[in-house]
Formats: sequence, C-alpha cells, structure tokens
Amino acid sequence: MPRRPSGWPLALGLALPIGAATTLALPAALAGAVDAALGHRSAGPGPSGAYLLLAAVLGTAAAADATVAVAGPACSAGATAALRGRLVRHLLALGPGGRLHGGPPPGDLAARLLGSAGDAGGRLPAVLGAATALLTSIGAILGLAVLSPWLALAFFAGVVPGVLLIRLFLRQAGPVFARYQEVQAELADRLSGALTGLAAIRAAHAEQREAARVLAPLPELSAAGHALWAAQRRTAWQATLLIALVEVAVLGTAGALLADGSLAPGALAAAAGWAALGAGLFEQVESLVGVAHARAGQDRVDELLALAPAPTGTAALPAGGPGEVVLRGVLVRDGDRVLLGPLDLTVPGGRTVALVGRSGSGKSLLAALPGRLRDPDEGTVLIDGVPVTDLSPDGLRQAVGYAFARPALVGRTVREALAGAGPAETAAAHADGFLAGLPRGWDTPLDELHPSGGELQRLGLARLLARPARVVVLDDATSGLDLATEYRVTEALDRATHSRTRLVIAHRATVAARADLVAWLDAGRLRALAPHTTLLAHPDYRATLSTTTLHAATT
Repeated sequence: MPRRPSGWPLALGLALPIGAATTLALPAALAGAVDAALGHRSAGPGPSGAYLLLAAVLGTAAAADATVAVAGPACSAGATAALRGRLVRHLLALGPGGRLHGGPPPGDLAARLLGSAGDAGGRLPAVLGAATALLTSIGAILGLAVLSPWLALAFFAGVVPGVLLIRLFLRQAGPVFARYQEVQAELADRLSGALTGLAAIRAAHAEQREAARVLAPLPELSAAGHALWAAQRRTAWQATLLIALVEVAVLGTAGALLADGSLAPGALAAAAGWAALGAGLFEQVESLVGVAHARAGQDRVDELLALAPAPTGTAALPAGGPGEVVLRGVLVRDGDRVLLGPLDLTVPGGRTVALVGRSGSGKSLLAALPGRLRDPDEGTVLIDGVPVTDLSPDGLRQAVGYAFARPALVGRTVREALAGAGPAETAAAHADGFLAGLPRGWDTPLDELHPSGGELQRLGLARLLARPARVVVLDDATSGLDLATEYRVTEALDRATHSRTRLVIAHRATVAARADLVAWLDAGRLRALAPHTTLLAHPDYRATLSTTTLHAATT
C-alpha cells in the first residue's frame, strides 16, 4: 500500500527554524523592552512598539514550540510505520530461496522490525532538532559579536573544549547503542524460541533452566546500559561546568562593558540571553543521544535492506507437462556444515515419492527445494526440464503447492485464509464438518478461530487442493490426524491429486507403503530410491519408520 503524503515533516521543518529564529530574537526584543521600561533612548521602536514586539516574539515562539511538540512525534510515527512496511515487504520478498538463512534469527528480526525501526523512525526529528540547536547556538554567538567583539571572544574560550566534549560523547555512545540493540535482539530471539516450545519445556519441568538460558544476556545488556548512562552522566556534568564558566566569562565581560558605558542596560539582558543560548551548544547531550540512537537503529535496518532478493526469471513451464522434478548435484550448507547432499534425484512425473529418514536427515530441506522455500548452495532443481530459478514467481506458485504440519492462515476471515477453496475442497480434506460448527461459518474472523492441530492441518489441505499445482508437497501435513481420519483424508487426497507429482514426508510406514517410490535419506545423503517393499529388507530403513504402523504396512 503506498504511503499517504503527510504534512508533518513540512510542519516540523518550518516550526523548528521559526522557533529558533524567535528564540534568537527574544533577547533583542527583551533588551528593547528593558530599555523602554527604564526610559533609555534607543534606535528601536517606542515603548509601545517594544512591548508589542516582545509579545509577538513570545507568542510566535510558543506557537512554534507547540507545533514541534505535535509534529515531532507524528513525524516519527509516520516514518516508523513507513519503514516497518518497507521492511516487511522486503523480508517477504527475501523469503523464497531462503535468503534469510544464515542471517538474523526470528527474534532478532522482530527486534529490528519493532525496536530498531522505531529508533530509525525518529531520525529526522532528532537530526533536525540537533541541527536547529546548533544553529541557534551559532546565531547566539553572532548576536554576542554584534553587541561587542569582546563578548564573542569571551564565549569562544569555551568552544574548543565543548566541541571536543561532544565528539568524545558521540564516539563513545555510538558503539554502546549498537551493542545494546544487538543484545536486546539476542534476548528477543531466545524468548521467541522459548515461547514456541513452551509446551515441551513445561512437560520436561525445565522452566527454571530455560528461564536462565533466556535471561543469560541480561548482564551484558545491563553492562551496555550502564556504560551508556556513565557516558551520558560524565558528559552532562562536564557540559554543566563548562556552561557555567562560559556564562560567567560572558557576563563578567558584559558587566565591565556596561560599567564603562559601552553597553546599554538592555544590552546586558540580551548578552545574558544569548550567552545562555550559545552555551546550549554544550548541553545538547539529550539531542545527541537521540541522534546516536537513531543512527544505530538505522544501521541495523540497513543491514536487512541490504539483503538481495532471490533472483527470478520469466520462464513458464511447458503446457501439459507431467511435473517431473529433477535434482542435479544439489548441495545445501549451513556455514561449513553440509545439511543435504550432494545428491541427484529424479521424481517421475505423476508419481508419488515418500521422503523417509531419521530426524535431521534432510527431508524437509529437500521438500523445500522445488518451491524455492530454500535454494541449494550448489546444483540445480528442475520441473519438467525448466530450472526453478528461471520461473516467474507466479509461475512457480502455480507449479508447486505445499501443505505443512502447522500451516499458517493468512487473511481476516476463514474464507480469505482458504484462498479459493470451496465446499468440494473442504469436503475432500474433511474440514467441512469443522467449518459448519463455527459461529459464523466461513466468515469467522481468524482471531476468533482456535483450531486443534488436526483441524488446522485439514484447512491447510483444503487450501492446497484449491490450486492446480502439478507438484504437490506434503510436509508432515497429516501428522495431527488420528489413523482413521488420516486414512480417509489420504484417500481423498489420492483422488483429488491423481496424476500429479507428489513429494510426501513420511514417518509412518503406511504412508511410505502407499507411495510409488521411497527416497531414503540418511545424514543428508540419498541412501536409496526404491519401492517400500524392497527397502524393508534393510534393518536401518525399518528403524526409521514408526514401529506402531510398520506391521500394518507389511500385512
């Protein structure tokens, strides 16, 4: 969705310099009012004009400050929303091909989307605020110079140490902020993993151990926070001391000039005001903290935006192809560790191949390759002779359909989540009875839907059946069903996907027995491709299948 134009950045960009200008004009207006009140003759307007000018400056300054107070947060919120939308779209584009593999884990991604993007969204107000404060201080110094060059010289005695102080703070705070956000992301990732496996943690009575694991980064987070606070505290008291010395020097010089008649009484008030504004250059610690925070957040966001989407082509599959899947020299790594391959595998068009192997043997990884849920690091995957990397995204989605053990439902209602599935598909997946019992049927909002694992799987299967994919991949898609329901759903799937190529991850021997061929995977390698009855002669093969159904599959 395109971002709607917003006037808040313009309002902020106008209000900040107007506020700075009125702030700079205030000491001069105050000087004129003081001289008018004391009856001191000046080149400015008369007493009434001086008072009106002071009132106008104060009113304009108040209006500018109010605008900044509203426009700043609104600008940050709008920029954050736009940045998060851009990140989500980019991450979704990275999904096919597994471009995020080896990158930030899910918890870190969430931290960057929520925390880092929020920090980066406040970059414009932070930078504009700091720049305006800097320009205000420079303008105040020029105001002192106009009153008397001696006042400017007195002020400049503190400029050099002030600049060094600011540079030192920025050099210290930047890396600390970055480290703080990195540790936050690690903490979020550990918590995300713990919440995903909460049931298993409770079943194992491992709550205390898991809590200790999740909270292990807290000392480092605390150390980073304390380092930041220490730098902030050190810079704050040094800036306060420097400001006091500079103001004493300027006011002492102004007093001496007043005593010998070089300055009017009102000019003394103006000098005091501009000295305070100029000294604000040294106390912009809060503004600098905001800039450093925003810069650290932007750096972490830019790391994600720098990830390139998986390359795609424009080719289409030949019409009427059988759906043959060929893997040539496929190799998948995780760093230096080989997860799958090297292997060659041909899945004949229109046939069913069961993927069998122990946990970690690479079954789900292999099943992810035809639909480019993961790209191999080496080798080629072809469907009907066309490399999947040459297919257009729409063509690939039409060619390969997936059903998972825990499918994700996307949309506002059940009808939207089923993505075109109708009564025939839900009946084939045995989801029609479940849907009929919902309060609002197909129009039930997803946030009101609380399906069991088996019900969720049946909805995923119904969604799969609505697509005319020539290659169907079932990744543990019936594991949540009881044996009787699984048998009925499998019979319906056989009829609905007849003549399509099917890859089925099998844990039960009954599933492997129904397949035309079994691809037996062992430690990421293809150990054999043969019918189930042939492989039963191997004890290692029998050991990979569920013993509760092995006997049923052989009788």
